[in-house]
Amino acid sequence: MIVVTGATGNVGRALVERLTAAGRPVRALTRDPQRAGLPETAEVVRFQPDDPAALFTGATKLFLYVQAAGDRTAEFLAAARKAGVRHVVLLSSAIVTEGADETHPIHVMHAGPERAIRDSGLEWTSLRPGAFATNAFQWAGQIRAGDTVRGVFADGMSAPIHEDDIAAVAERALLDDGHEGAVHRLSGPEAISNADQVAAIGRALGRELTFTEVPPEEAGPELFPHVPPHMLQGLLNAFRASVGATPEITDTVEKVTGTPARTFAQWAEDHTSAFRP
Repeated sequence: MIVVTGATGNVGRALVERLTAAGRPVRALTRDPQRAGLPETAEVVRFQPDDPAALFTGATKLFLYVQAAGDRTAEFLAAARKAGVRHVVLLSSAIVTEGADETHPIHVMHAGPERAIRDSGLEWTSLRPGAFATNAFQWAGQIRAGDTVRGVFADGMSAPIHEDDIAAVAERALLDDGHEGAVHRLSGPEAISNADQVAAIGRALGRELTFTEVPPEEAGPELFPHVPPHMLQGLLNAFRASVGATPEITDTVEKVTGTPARTFAQWAEDHTSAFRP
């Protein structure tokens, strides 16, 4: 039995779909099982972090995303180990690296759970993806409403990764031997600017979209509705640093799965429904 936290998130859902398609037993944890919409063969369970022992009965492996248990991650992992879980695959972030700003709120969010799994006594694998292609969903409302996208740093560069490519690496880390103690840094296959991402979405939709740059000091909740206010400035600083920079590009997806990582244009083709009125 493989327990998957964040089962209705972008990566978690893709992982549940992969594991169930492969005939593996999956216990998918979600805060609202009735609305999960997960494969029928998955065991969908309400996520109750205050009673973690009940979540791990019969399980041997765990997929964990960093916010699942919050500041109770160590307790959560201890309950998993006591119940018989032996290996945890953590969805972390590429921001965790040597020489990183350890005060950055996104680093703090991910580095803490990484320490917790190393101290847990469990076998572990850490996945550190860079920019998610799904970050482009921040523009979905504007694209549904018109052909102009307002955003910060048109020339900001990243190598966005398809969420299913992250899930594919997680699947192999959970099912195959040899990933214990590994840190897999993940990215998409190519660098692309924010403006070119918007253009790629437009091509997938058969429309011509324009990116209009907004000064970062004018950026607020309307542009980043899902970003906690205390994290916005750190995020803007990261975006500022990406202008003219060369993002980290790895071939880890292909090495682990045997299939090259998908381009952002492929991601856009896969998600046109999210951008249509």
